[in-house]
Amino acid sequence: MKKVIISTLNAPAPIGPYNQAVKVGNTIYISGQIPLVPSTMELFSGSIKQETQLVMEHLQAILETASMSFENVVKSTIYLDDMNNFGEVNQIYGTYFDNDTAPSRETVAVKTLPKSVRVEISMIAVK
Repeated sequence: MKKVIISTLNAPAPIGPYNQAVKVGNTIYISGQIPLVPSTMELFSGSIKQETQLVMEHLQAILETASMSFENVVKSTIYLDDMNNFGEVNQIYGTYFDNDTAPSRETVAVKTLPKSVRVEISMIAVK
């Protein structure tokens, strides 16, 4: 199958040898998004809720570039540097999904994340 690279200026450019997303067939694999400001590539510093909101906006922009929405998401992974932030992250994340059709998901606490951010989220979506 042919890989199609998905890219938008409304989400941060990759900071390494990867793409924002790759589409294979009818499936899109979205790389982990962190709270970077796309226009400056600088870290956004705010509350964990604000940082999560920005990450979700990046994911939404990538999905829209691929002519998809959060309804197409079948799997997501949330990485946190502190599981004590789970409730606030989950509160923001949950506003993007209908409980009846929400994707499968895991939330993992890790020691550190790229650029020492507090939250990173990746997704898989199918059209």
